[in-house]
Amino acid sequence: MPKTKSLLRLSGQNLLYLLNFVAGLAIFFFGYDQGMMGGVNTSPDYVETMNLGYSTYAGQSEGFIVTITQPTRQGGIVSIYYLGTLFGCLIGGAIGDKIGRLKTMAIGGSWVVLGATLQCSAQNLTWMLCARFINGVGTGHLNAIVPVWSAEVATHTTRGAFIAFEFTTNIFGVVVAYWFEFGLGFVGDGRSQIRWRFPIAFQIIPISVFMILLLWMPESPRYLVKAGRLHEAKELLQRLRAPSDPLSGEKEEHKQAREEYEAIVDAVQLGRKHASMNNYWNMFWGKGSGKFHIARRVQLSIWLQIIQEWVGIAAITVYAPTIFVGAGYSSRKSQWLSGLNTVTYMIATLFAVMTIDRWGRRVGLWWGAVGQGIAMILAGAFSRLLKDHPEKAPAYGGAAAFFIFLYTAIFGATWLTIPWVYPTETFPLEVRAKGNAWGVVGWSIGNGWLTLLSPVMFSKIGENTLHVFGAVNFLSIPIVWALYPETANRTLEEIDLLFASDSIFVWEEEKHFRRLKDELAYGRDVTELTESDVKV
Repeated sequence: MPKTKSLLRLSGQNLLYLLNFVAGLAIFFFGYDQGMMGGVNTSPDYVETMNLGYSTYAGQSEGFIVTITQPTRQGGIVSIYYLGTLFGCLIGGAIGDKIGRLKTMAIGGSWVVLGATLQCSAQNLTWMLCARFINGVGTGHLNAIVPVWSAEVATHTTRGAFIAFEFTTNIFGVVVAYWFEFGLGFVGDGRSQIRWRFPIAFQIIPISVFMILLLWMPESPRYLVKAGRLHEAKELLQRLRAPSDPLSGEKEEHKQAREEYEAIVDAVQLGRKHASMNNYWNMFWGKGSGKFHIARRVQLSIWLQIIQEWVGIAAITVYAPTIFVGAGYSSRKSQWLSGLNTVTYMIATLFAVMTIDRWGRRVGLWWGAVGQGIAMILAGAFSRLLKDHPEKAPAYGGAAAFFIFLYTAIFGATWLTIPWVYPTETFPLEVRAKGNAWGVVGWSIGNGWLTLLSPVMFSKIGENTLHVFGAVNFLSIPIVWALYPETANRTLEEIDLLFASDSIFVWEEEKHFRRLKDELAYGRDVTELTESDVKV
């Protein structure tokens, strides 16, 4: 039975909601896996097994508190995961454009199950490092393909919200991981192996459910066109674009699906004329891409993800308890505050669902950077005042904690989602999976780099680490203004016209885009407008 005839013939919004849910399971795992390490790092048995430090008993109210004597080793265990995601995304992007989105996601899930099994049974540092790397390879596959699959089935007016909701499930995964591990800290005396082995093993459940549901999921209609399965693509588009109101008739449904199908066919034919760009080396250097300007898109994707990490969220997620302790709170209270912070983080992501398509990508990045920068700098300032004036700990400590909460909420409403949406939109179909993989490369570099340096930065410069992150937020504003064009409410095929300009600056790209749209309205062929001599 063809994939497009699966799932009891669901269509329209019902089918899109189901696809969003299944994609959300993979992104839920991603969030759970990230949040999990924050709790694992505070488990006494884990710290001693991996020879990262020691634990001391601080009374019934506080339990066992770990002291890390090897911060570089601790950061290495966290960051090698991102080395794995770097390799995994490159592999996933390459095979995703060849064998399809569904098969690539299944392969990624298999890597994850293997990595999680090895992690939860790790007996020493070397074992854990290898397991973390394997888990990262699987996560890289999923991060490269799941957002692409989502973007290719969604409509151009809801594409951002579609992926933004998946990142609500991402932070829900962080919430589940945090409170799950917090509760396990009360099992026995808090020193048992189950405190860290069971949470690691738990991630196998959502990823296994995801892999099973893939058996009934349809392939991306855009990949089907690329693979020459035109009838399936046309039928699937009709189902995806079916109206919510059955009384509206089939004519409008077929018209919308037909126009989208024809635009995809044109995009595939155009992309094949530039087939020499279809490898990572040529994409990075722009060889053979002509007016597609693929190298520009690669750099935009990589650096947006690197900046996303350097605005400070990775450090806040993993090291929030350390920050709250520095703000004057006890160890147990710091854990409570970190858990509450993840809850407000998740709620804030719903704001992104509502605004990412209405306000656009650029506005979200702008106001997010301003709010995050202010919050980070003030959190650092009040942390410093707390050190200088310990007698005012309730006031200064409370203010520092508030601005950490504020920062996390603003990030959840803006910078969490947009850097993940952007690379799924900005590449032509011929190389879209590889293009999104370049974005994951940037995320892996930024995240791995930051998680490796964060323990050292907090150890050496303390609260001034927050000032560094605050400065990066403000530096991102002119970068976005000048270099990142708006993609909201434009079809994936229209975005190729947006990047057809020879200028890297947004105002020139928008001017060129309007001219090309006007010429298309007068009957010019899209191939004529985007063709140029191909130099390899």
